[in-house]
Amino acid sequence: MADLPPIRPGMVIGILGGGQLGRMLATAAADLGFSCHIYCPDPKSPAFAVAAARTIAPYDDAAALAAFAGSVDLITFEFENIPLETLHTLGTQAPVLPGPMSLEKTQDRLVEKAMVAELGIAVPPFAPVADQADIYSALARTGRPALLKTRRLGYDGKGQALVRAGDDPVAAWRTIGEKPAILEAFVPFEREISVILARGRDGATRAFDIAENVHAEGILSTSKVPAAISAELAEEAVAVARQIAEALDHVGVLAVEMFVSSDNRTRLLVNEIAPRVHNSGHWTMDGCTFSQFEQHIRAIAGWPLGDTRRHSDVTMDNLIGDAVDTWPTVAAEADARLHLYGKAETRPGRKMGHVNRMRPTSTR
Repeated sequence: MADLPPIRPGMVIGILGGGQLGRMLATAAADLGFSCHIYCPDPKSPAFAVAAARTIAPYDDAAALAAFAGSVDLITFEFENIPLETLHTLGTQAPVLPGPMSLEKTQDRLVEKAMVAELGIAVPPFAPVADQADIYSALARTGRPALLKTRRLGYDGKGQALVRAGDDPVAAWRTIGEKPAILEAFVPFEREISVILARGRDGATRAFDIAENVHAEGILSTSKVPAAISAELAEEAVAVARQIAEALDHVGVLAVEMFVSSDNRTRLLVNEIAPRVHNSGHWTMDGCTFSQFEQHIRAIAGWPLGDTRRHSDVTMDNLIGDAVDTWPTVAAEADARLHLYGKAETRPGRKMGHVNRMRPTSTR
């Protein structure tokens, strides 16, 4: 990708997906002088409100994809549940970054875990579950408790079921819709962390400070920076994320979620990879000079990566469901930055916005 010329201000970036991540990417791109064309099947996509152009069509509409690709100079995506064939089709007409391999390896949880393990990076014990009969042999490998997850499409706790001691594993299989799955050991851990790392076209990488994350009902609730880990462990986490990004030849922002486990010794276990900007990186919008969204645009555009130094400690809280109704109170807080996504309908479990609360930078 180093031989691909950088795109210039005034050019058009196409974004596949019209959710809040697409919205924030489009805003960051506009600040750098780019226009954005959003492609999404949902006519109520919140990203449409801040984009110069929109296409409302399915991801397998050949005519719409051809017209979209012909109208942009570069294409990226805001989420990973896009048909891989769509990227290959678009790539015949315009550069697509990150490339299809990043999507191919991370769309399927089993493929993702196998890839990470093959790199020699620690992951929780796992086993494939292709049909109901596989559950028992899989449990023999992982032990209990274990988490049964659909291999594809699940997110924010969807498509998952916990199998505890004494539970009927067939009930878990039915809960996830009897779909091809992966069973993962539920490992004891001290905390969950994530690395938000960007890799440029030239292979240069920069990582933001490690975030410590708390989930509620499978959905990210809070991210805090700095994470309560040692500098040595933070360096190890960044090295793991960099190794994964290089193996994928990834260009753009990559998020790697990890467990800090201390069963016998403190160690890192990779949980999930997101080949895109990520919820746990939203704190960068107000805690750094360059946000993860601008960093992604810089990386795919072939520009120099921005400085990732943090100028404030930050706690990011997601506004989920009717928690968005607290916006008048949040807006009155002196050290809080409110970010609302412009979604027309509030639903339980739906991310409606987030708030970053800043504090003076600590020494950790």
